[in-house]
Amino acid sequence: MVALAIVLASPLGIPALGRANAAAQVGPSGLPLPRFVSLKPGRVNLRVGPGRDYAVTWLFLKSGLPVEIVQEYDNWRRIRDSEGTEGWVYQSLLSGKRTAMTAPWQRDKNGAMLNVYRSPDDTASVVAKVQPGVLGSLKTCNGSYCRVVFSGASGWIRQSDIWGAYPDEKFDN
Repeated sequence: MVALAIVLASPLGIPALGRANAAAQVGPSGLPLPRFVSLKPGRVNLRVGPGRDYAVTWLFLKSGLPVEIVQEYDNWRRIRDSEGTEGWVYQSLLSGKRTAMTAPWQRDKNGAMLNVYRSPDDTASVVAKVQPGVLGSLKTCNGSYCRVVFSGASGWIRQSDIWGAYPDEKFDN
């Protein structure tokens, strides 16, 4: 019963650890697990296991894609993408730069648009509307909203409307 109290359901139905619990878990690198990072190059092989001898199961073709590191082994990181796909990548293919994808779980909803606000408040003016699946750079999160820079627009979006920051997570880049 205690474990259920600290597990949150993500918008994708994938269990995600609450930020308070995630901070208590530290990987061999000395960094917290799980944590969000982004893909550095435009081509990244996702492997079955932590090593070049393991089969490639997926090929990512988008630099800056946000992923979650869920496990570490030597110089290899087990990552999960916004759709729940997991596998191993070499650490040098990952960047600590925080990025976000807007509500990938809403991609199939016709006409779904997300508001980007001038300030971190639903009553603030809307500076842009973005479709689900749009990538942006995360600048800061206050636990409820994140300041995101998209190509051509920047502003604040609800933290619950992005993949790339945990619920209630606060940080400044």
